[in-house]
Amino acid sequence: MNVLIKPIITEKMTADSELYNRYGFIVDPRANKIQIKDAVEATYGVSVKKVRTMNYGPSRKTRYTKTGIQHGKTNAIKKAVVDVVEGDIIDFYSNL
Repeated sequence: MNVLIKPIITEKMTADSELYNRYGFIVDPRANKIQIKDAVEATYGVSVKKVRTMNYGPSRKTRYTKTGIQHGKTNAIKKAVVDVVEGDIIDFYSNL
């Protein structure tokens, strides 16, 4: 199971990483905090102090079309906010 899917690079997470040494990731919904911590430490070579997770359910939408009512939904995701030990940084742009 690949735990880390992709990093979250938004204005809010960039400000958190600069001020508080926090980084956001979209992770596998079945992963727990210990697995997320081990994956971040192995991938980026940093020491993780704390992991917080958030589960987001699917967004459901209904469309009224010529052929009838169409129901749909997006995928459920899980986000993780990782606090890194003071002095360690994660550089997402080094691989570009």
